[in-house]
Amino acid sequence: MEKKSLSDNDTDTSTHMESASLNNAQIGVILPRGPTESADEHNHSPDGQVRRSYSKSGIQGLFSSKYVFLCALFATMGGILFGYDQGVVSITLVMPQFLEQFPDVSPSAPGAGFKKGLMTAILELGAFIGALNQGWIADKISRKWSILTAGCIFLIGAALQTGAVSFAMMTVARFVGGVGVGMLAMVAPLYISEIAPPEIRGTLLVLQELSIVTGIVIAFYITYGTRHIPGHWSWRLPFLIQMIPALFMVAGVFMLPYSPRWLCQRGRDEEALRTLAKIRELPTSDERVLREWCEIRAECTICKNASEKKHPNLTSPGLWNTIKLQLALYVDCWKMPIYKRTQVAVGLMFFQQFVGINALIYYSPTLFETMGLDYEMQLTMSGVMNICQVVACVWSLWGIDRFGRRKLLLGGAFCMFLAHFIISILVGKYNGKWTDNTAPGWASVSLILFFMLSFGASWGPIPWAMPAEIFPSSLRAKGCAFGTMSNWGNNFIIGLITPPMLQNIGFGTYVFFCCFSALSGIWVYFLVPETAGRTLEQMDSVFKDKSTVEEAESRAAILSRFMEQKARPCSCPCLVDATAYCLVDFRHILFFNAREMSTTVQITVLVPGAQATKYAARHITLSLVHIARQ
Repeated sequence: MEKKSLSDNDTDTSTHMESASLNNAQIGVILPRGPTESADEHNHSPDGQVRRSYSKSGIQGLFSSKYVFLCALFATMGGILFGYDQGVVSITLVMPQFLEQFPDVSPSAPGAGFKKGLMTAILELGAFIGALNQGWIADKISRKWSILTAGCIFLIGAALQTGAVSFAMMTVARFVGGVGVGMLAMVAPLYISEIAPPEIRGTLLVLQELSIVTGIVIAFYITYGTRHIPGHWSWRLPFLIQMIPALFMVAGVFMLPYSPRWLCQRGRDEEALRTLAKIRELPTSDERVLREWCEIRAECTICKNASEKKHPNLTSPGLWNTIKLQLALYVDCWKMPIYKRTQVAVGLMFFQQFVGINALIYYSPTLFETMGLDYEMQLTMSGVMNICQVVACVWSLWGIDRFGRRKLLLGGAFCMFLAHFIISILVGKYNGKWTDNTAPGWASVSLILFFMLSFGASWGPIPWAMPAEIFPSSLRAKGCAFGTMSNWGNNFIIGLITPPMLQNIGFGTYVFFCCFSALSGIWVYFLVPETAGRTLEQMDSVFKDKSTVEEAESRAAILSRFMEQKARPCSCPCLVDATAYCLVDFRHILFFNAREMSTTVQITVLVPGAQATKYAARHITLSLVHIARQ
């Protein structure tokens, strides 16, 4: 028998599971961590127990979660379609063959600036509608099948764009394609957040932005090459090519697993456990899988109880009640206490657009023309600009979980403010005189590239990542829908106002974006919390939404009840006034004989099995702070 004491006031001490062999049996023992092994202070389940990680964080964790990584890659194919549809416009709008087919957007046509902006931005309006409806669709038919629905709608829009013969037809076609893009952009981060382990959730969610910028680059260089094709296929071919990844995505949806959280919401708990084990590449008896499964069930139970309490008259079956309940859940996103999360989701997407990113992507050739670059160099630098964003986004795969969301957002806001501020000075001073001042022109180009690097590492990926991880399970789809709607609504506004701004106020366009870059940093500093390293079920504490003792005890009690459903009373001799459990499905013991001894807890470790026997196990005196008493 071995005994070890800790100071009662050593509240920073953490615990972890180790295995010790005794009579060829596996015994789970709780031991204190040393000073060099401090656990993450947030890495605790709702009942207080120290959480065992599935993998390392960041890029390293992807190699130990290969199946989740592949599922996330596939889900973010919608991001490639989103980026492609954005990027294909930048060169197409300046192709002589395209302008011949659509003279309404030719520079010499009356009202061309507005029509050019409308043709560009109508995709965002369609995406706004798609994101709005995807919230209830993803809840109704699952995240998996909503991806299929969105892919089919996108294919219809892509076919119409390829065959467009008039300005009106192209505008309608881009609207239809936008509906599909908006649905995909909303559901992909939602799906990834619900299948990802917390250690690599941020890294996997960056894949959405990486897919978007990859799609932009692919579209840019395809149109860069096809512009030399004589006739209408110079612009029709790029629109046709986007159907290839869409078809691949639609065909492959059938291989994606359901979201375990969605399954629990639908009452399919056992299927959720099997799916979770498959996603984690572990047996259903694994301690980490079972604990996560129980936490998901507890969260769904709490959300269901809260919904029934808020809307008791809408829980009965019936189409009208279902519609009213869905509308009520959208409204709940703007009520206490969830509104704090909704304003974060909406605000992140608002500032992502109003710092000027899509103004640069859509109209980069026009911007570089104002800086004195010839036609070929305009297109070349537009491609370099997009590659800079890809490079920065790849870096954020590593940085988002290492540095956290807040630090990257604040640093990115400062760098973007600096870039816009200096560009506005240079453009204001040298606009129209670039031929005699090539150095300031290239300095402006360099600052645009610096802006793209800053954005790609911060405000590019994080606004896609955070909304998907901050909402409770019952409102996650609706909350993500509001965030994505904010992206598309503001994207539409930026696409519409940028051409007349460049035409009428010149350098004032950069001053406009400079001001919003500064405001974005101030807003993040005061209103956006850090979510890195937290599970989806821990977001209540992040936003301080449920801080009462009663609520915390209720959550812990529900979790304990679910955990005990996987345990049975131990038949071995127990300590006086103590309760013991042997987990039938666990490889190692998780529950222990325990009784209070003044300010400490005495632990007796038991061996699992049909004939559980109390061995001469080690008794260890521990700080109460990290002991979850069952």
